[in-house]
Amino acid sequence: MKKLTVPDAETVVLALQDEIRRSPESRYDHRLHGLLLVAQGISANQVAALLGDSPRTVANWIRRFEEEGLVGLVEGERPGRPARLNEEQVAEINTALRKTPNDFGLTGNLWDGKTLAAFIHQQWAVPLGVRQCQRLFRQLGFRLRKPRPEIARADPEAQARFKKTPGTGRGPPD
Repeated sequence: MKKLTVPDAETVVLALQDEIRRSPESRYDHRLHGLLLVAQGISANQVAALLGDSPRTVANWIRRFEEEGLVGLVEGERPGRPARLNEEQVAEINTALRKTPNDFGLTGNLWDGKTLAAFIHQQWAVPLGVRQCQRLFRQLGFRLRKPRPEIARADPEAQARFKKTPGTGRGPPD
């Protein structure tokens, strides 16, 4: 039988590992496969190398299986800092972002991290940093829009003459 190969295997392996890490169910299946390989006589180090995990991780899977059975391989609650905003507040922010900051007594016409942080502090007295507010934008599906600056007292005709490609912006100048 001809040996099968996967083109660009290194990239494919990384993509598959990302896909496995994406959901709790696939991480559980991944642990089951690791345990199965160890049960078939392959060392934890070899299993770790095959699956792209550390030997310590595979050893932890085995230990948890021995102590708790299959339940020990199920994804548990991950520790982390509690969210400062509840789901209702996030929903209100999502609605507010569809309006302008001026509608809420804030300065500016466009939302940015600093303005959103001020809005959240004004509404709920919750201090959030600018970077966290920027992450919240992405989480809600918004992207940062920066206004294109206009030069004060600029002559539009002079600007059009100055442009390298007048009109549609395509092709050489006339």
